[in-house]
Amino acid sequence: MAKADASKLDWNNLGFAYMDLPYRFLATWKDGEWSDGELTEDNTLHISEASTILHYGQGAFEGLKAYRTPDNKVQLFRPDQNAKRFHNSCERLLMPAFPEDKFVEAVKKVVKANEDFVPPYGTGGTMYLRPLMIGVGDQIGVSPAPEYLFTVFAQPVGAYFKGGMTPMNFTTSQFDRAAHKGTGEAKVGGNYAASLLPHKNAAEGGFADCVYLDPVEHKKIEEAGAANFFGITKDDVFVTPKSPSILPSVTKYSLLWLAEHRLGLGTEEGDVYIDQLDRFKEAGACGTAAVIAPIGGIEHNGNLHVFYSETEVGPVTQKLYDELTGIQFGTVEAPENWVQQVD
Repeated sequence: MAKADASKLDWNNLGFAYMDLPYRFLATWKDGEWSDGELTEDNTLHISEASTILHYGQGAFEGLKAYRTPDNKVQLFRPDQNAKRFHNSCERLLMPAFPEDKFVEAVKKVVKANEDFVPPYGTGGTMYLRPLMIGVGDQIGVSPAPEYLFTVFAQPVGAYFKGGMTPMNFTTSQFDRAAHKGTGEAKVGGNYAASLLPHKNAAEGGFADCVYLDPVEHKKIEEAGAANFFGITKDDVFVTPKSPSILPSVTKYSLLWLAEHRLGLGTEEGDVYIDQLDRFKEAGACGTAAVIAPIGGIEHNGNLHVFYSETEVGPVTQKLYDELTGIQFGTVEAPENWVQQVD
C-alpha cells in the first residue's frame, strides 16, 4: 500500500478506513526496560511466530482523537484518561505499562508528524489515534511475553454521522460480552473478537448492533455494542450502568460530568434493568467514534421499546452531543485539563 497523500484526500468523505500515514511511534520493552522509542515510516510490525499476542491474546489498545479548531490549531481530548486506562489494561494482562506521561508524548509526536492529515475544521472529520501494546518474542508457553512492542499510529476519519445524528435500533443478545471478573474493564482484543458474532446476528436482524446484558442473570443492560449505554429518565437523571465487566469509557465519564455541571441533570451509575426501560425518555450509546449514537429503540424478547423517537434525536441527547463536541473542537469552553494542545 502506498503512503497516503493529504493533498489528494476528500475531507468531506473520509469514512473510517485504514491509511498508511507517513509516521508512527514505536518503542520496545526488553530486559526489563522500555526503549526511548522513535517515529518510523515502517507500518509493518516484525514479530516472532511464537509471540504471545498471536496465541494467547496478550495485547491491549486505546482509541482517541485529535481535533482541528476554528483557529487552525490541533488539540487532544483528555489523553491523560486514555493513558490511565491503557495502564490499567496492561496491568490486567501482566504487561509492563508504558509510562502515562510518555504515552501522551508519543501520541502528540504522531499527531505533529502527521499534522497535514488532521481534517480541516468544519468537515466533521478528526484524526483517530490507535495506541497498541502486544506481547512478542520467542515464547510458546502460557505465560507473559519476554518482550513487548508499543506503537501509536493514526488515520484521518470522517464524521460518524453524515447529515446529523440519526437514532438507531438495537436488540438484546443471548451472548455475553465479558465475564464479571474477566477482562471487561480492560480494553483488550479478546473482548472485541467475542463481539463479532453477536454483532453479525444483530445486523442480519436489521439492527445497528446488540445490547449486552449482565453475564450473571441477563437482566441488566451492560453495554450497547462496542459502546457504553446511557439513558435520560423522565425526571431528568442521566443514568449509566455500573458493572465490573463494563469498559470505563472516557466519553461516558465526560458526559456524566457535563450532564451534572453544564446541563443541571441528576446523574447515576447503577443498575439498568431491561424490563424497566419505560423509566427513560431518551437513550444512547457513547464512545470515541460516534461520541453519542442515539438509540431509537431496543428489542427484547420480540418486543421493541421505543424511547424518544425512531427518527428524531431527543433534546437532552442533542444538548449533550453539542456540548461535548464543542469542547473537542474548541468552540465551547473546556473544563480544566480536558484539552491539550499539540504544539
